[in-house]
Amino acid sequence: MSILETFGLALQNIWASKVRTLLTMLGIIIGVTAVIVIVGLGNGMQNYMRDSFASLGTNQLTVMISGRGSSRSISVDEMYQLVEDNASLLDGLSPTVSVMGQIKVDTETLSSSVTGVGEDYLDMKGLTLAQGRGIQYADVSERRTVCVVGAYVAREYFQNNAVGQTLRVNGRKVSIVGVLEQQEDDMDEGGSDDCLYLPYSTASRFFSGGQVSSYMVTVADEDRINDAQTVLEDALYAVFGDSDSYTVSNMAAALETMNSMIGMVITILALIAGISLLVGGIGIMNIMLVSVSERTREIGIRKALGAREGVILRQFVIEAATTSGLGGLFGIALGYLLSRVATVVITNLTETAITVSPSLAAVAMASGISIAIGVLFGFLPARKAARLNPIDALRYD
Repeated sequence: MSILETFGLALQNIWASKVRTLLTMLGIIIGVTAVIVIVGLGNGMQNYMRDSFASLGTNQLTVMISGRGSSRSISVDEMYQLVEDNASLLDGLSPTVSVMGQIKVDTETLSSSVTGVGEDYLDMKGLTLAQGRGIQYADVSERRTVCVVGAYVAREYFQNNAVGQTLRVNGRKVSIVGVLEQQEDDMDEGGSDDCLYLPYSTASRFFSGGQVSSYMVTVADEDRINDAQTVLEDALYAVFGDSDSYTVSNMAAALETMNSMIGMVITILALIAGISLLVGGIGIMNIMLVSVSERTREIGIRKALGAREGVILRQFVIEAATTSGLGGLFGIALGYLLSRVATVVITNLTETAITVSPSLAAVAMASGISIAIGVLFGFLPARKAARLNPIDALRYD
């Protein structure tokens, strides 16, 4: 009997006991479904984290200077020179100054974030202008009281006609020279579009005592961001002689750490879900043992007619593998369906765009494991069938 004929016979036997076969496959179906959905959820979370960190800049390094003094300090010009001297690794730099205080348009108070930046900051962050111009070198060098505002500020407080208008930051009159393009689909208070950028020289002189202690640095090659971080850390250590005096943050490293943690959790959950595959395998073994008992006379007749042990063994192994494989296929289909449902539910409940996306690797792994379980757990009943004495089998009632 050929393998194709054996496979056809296995399908006939499965179809003859549809309900029992379905109940047998439940463990495999549940296990495969759970693995696919869990791995898909992990992929969705990793994609969401990657997109979130990309908006912050995975090609950027943030330098925070905490140690200052007359003999151990680094100026803005020295930081620019450091970037210029390492042009093969470092691409650009912008000092950043966070401004704390009250922002007013006439008598109305704004809650917008205010940041002092360099003339290259908007380009480094990938921000584009909808109206007017950005911060220029002359604004920085002459400490001009000008600013660029986000789309939310322009819409809510200036009816999209903000260029040339003025507002007050901590009581100081600031002229609006540019408006950024909308960054988010829905502009809300406190969002990315609710912002205001000043020249860092103006912000540091008026709002932070003249000190600049934060810098954003972009790298020339994102794949060499760790080398760029090492260069900055070595240069700062040479100035301060103490690694506690500065911090260089790497967004790409933070993303890698987060993805590693998510991957570990998903792996553990997938292994737990895989326990149901083991339970399904035990169910297949039990049902195959029952099948062997029910078909003992059939086995005896076939062996009396000359069927070898290998043929009987192959028949029952293929039947077990087919049962398990069909369970895997049903599990894959159900896993994809539940992944779509989970995407809708998560999006509606959390208002975050996390797409549960099953991977081909997870599908292949689940399918392979389901078939392997069928072969593994079906081998013992198959061997028992193959070793039956034909005379005893024929006399079995």
